[in-house]
Amino acid sequence: MKNKKADENGKKSAVLTLTGAAIMILLTATKVLPSSKLAGYSVFVGIAFFFAVEAVAKTPRSESGLRFSTVFADLKKPGVTAWFLLPILSGAAASAVGYLIFGGEFEAHVIGRAGEMLSFGKTALLIVQLIVAAFGEEIAYRGFFLGKGMKLLPFWVCAAASSAVFAAGHIAEGSIGVVLFDVACVFIDSMIFSEVYRRSGNCVVSTLSHIVANAFSLAVAAVFF
Repeated sequence: MKNKKADENGKKSAVLTLTGAAIMILLTATKVLPSSKLAGYSVFVGIAFFFAVEAVAKTPRSESGLRFSTVFADLKKPGVTAWFLLPILSGAAASAVGYLIFGGEFEAHVIGRAGEMLSFGKTALLIVQLIVAAFGEEIAYRGFFLGKGMKLLPFWVCAAASSAVFAAGHIAEGSIGVVLFDVACVFIDSMIFSEVYRRSGNCVVSTLSHIVANAFSLAVAAVFF
């Protein structure tokens, strides 16, 4: 009886996972419409489906992809620290290469894209926004799209798919070269966050890496800009 119930919950979880991922993809696809703001709602969809899947699957707290109590232990898992810090190096490389190829246009693009949802003139509010934005994105793209997707498909398939959708969600107006370079950099960072999640099993850890990476990239961009 228990096995039958578990199978039913597993099927429901799979349906929810595929449905949520499909909705996130469709919402992000609206980026092709310049005036559309629907793409931003993909994060909220991912968060909602993350908790829905965990509830349906009756995921034990110790196996949840969102754990605050095990953050320090998860940071000590093999390879987590190195991958955790890697986005800082990738951010520095992106800024350097972007500056060499596009000059200040790339940094201006990054600042302009981020400025749509961040308050650069208010430090305290900016810090809160960086934390909230990264936390929401990690629950949606790593905790849900990647974490729940990994129960159905191989890690690298889910990592590539979730990173492609995540990167597409960061498309902003600008010259084609700058936009493509920016999206490629976001995709690379997303793949790194995916590996942080795979190794730690905790999107709180990938959130911390995301926050550090964003803060570093914005600081560098602000200096150059």
